[in-house]
Amino acid sequence: MISTKGRYAIRLMVDLARQDKDRFTPLCEVADRQCISKLYLEIILKKLVAAKYLVGKSGKCGGYKLTKDPKKITVLEILELMEGTVAPVACLAKGAKTCAFRKKCSTIAMWTEYDKLTKEFFGKRTIADLT
Repeated sequence: MISTKGRYAIRLMVDLARQDKDRFTPLCEVADRQCISKLYLEIILKKLVAAKYLVGKSGKCGGYKLTKDPKKITVLEILELMEGTVAPVACLAKGAKTCAFRKKCSTIAMWTEYDKLTKEFFGKRTIADLT
C-alpha cells in the first residue's frame, strides 16, 4: 500500500508543477490548496529537496519550486523516494537478499508480474501528465 507520504509527495509535486516555474511558491499556499498540514509537507519536502527535485528559498518571496521539467519526473521516482520500494513483496525489493525458498515458491511468478506492471504503470506517468 502506498502511504500518505507517497501520495502527498505526488500532490505536492503536481501542485508546484502548475505554478509559475520562475516563482518560488510559499509552502502555506500549497498546504491550503491541497488541504495538507504544513508541518507534514515540511517532512516530505526535506526528502524532495535532498534528492534535488525541489529547491527552496527562505525569506520574503521564498518558497519552493521544481528543479526539473515535470515531463522528466516520473511518478515512480517520487514513490520510490518516499516509500523506499513499490515492490509488492519484500523479496522483490531492490537490494533484497535472494530468498532461500524462491526456487520452490509457487507465487513468485505472480508477484514478479505484478511488480513489473506496477513499475511500468507508474514509470510511464510523469508529474506533467497529472497537471
